[in-house]
Amino acid sequence: MSMNSTRKRAPAPRSLNTAKHQQALRVWLDTQPGLVAELARAELADIIGLTTEIDTLAKRIGERVREVAPKLLELKGCGELTAAKIVGEAAAASRFKSEAAFACHAGVAPIPVWSGNTEGQVRLSRSGNRQLNAALHIIAVTQIRMTGSEGRAYYQKLRTAGKTKAAARRCVKRRISRTVFHRLLDDYQTRTQHTQPAAA
Repeated sequence: MSMNSTRKRAPAPRSLNTAKHQQALRVWLDTQPGLVAELARAELADIIGLTTEIDTLAKRIGERVREVAPKLLELKGCGELTAAKIVGEAAAASRFKSEAAFACHAGVAPIPVWSGNTEGQVRLSRSGNRQLNAALHIIAVTQIRMTGSEGRAYYQKLRTAGKTKAAARRCVKRRISRTVFHRLLDDYQTRTQHTQPAAA
């Protein structure tokens, strides 16, 4: 198996999670002799097995999150795995006394900066739940890219007003955290109402 032929057959980045590319690579590797091809076939077999497990788990997670967080899933930019991460990391929205408390927990509440020439400016907290923060970031970035989304409109408004890209993105995250909190709370209240026994 020459280096040139290997480069030509190398799969595109992030493509080996699809059956089409897995099968194409497997067919080609089966025609190649030598130890390197043997090792590549073994590695590919591992990738195929792990991909199957991941897809199965993702399907189960999706089914569960559609049951417990339908309102959250209606939010643009919030996919099933992102919603599942938010639900898991929040651990019941009812435990937060307010959406501001939720924002602090997620690390998206703005903190004033008063040193040097930064007086009057704000930054996001570097503390908080980083997994929850990352999930909110995914939603924010997705909305900013989506034509017609509230997040994109708000981002563009802030940029027009002179905010930097980073500052505008922070503001979008903060606004999204408010929406996420209320949707989590709505979903939680709906679930608890359905599980409460009927009055005698």
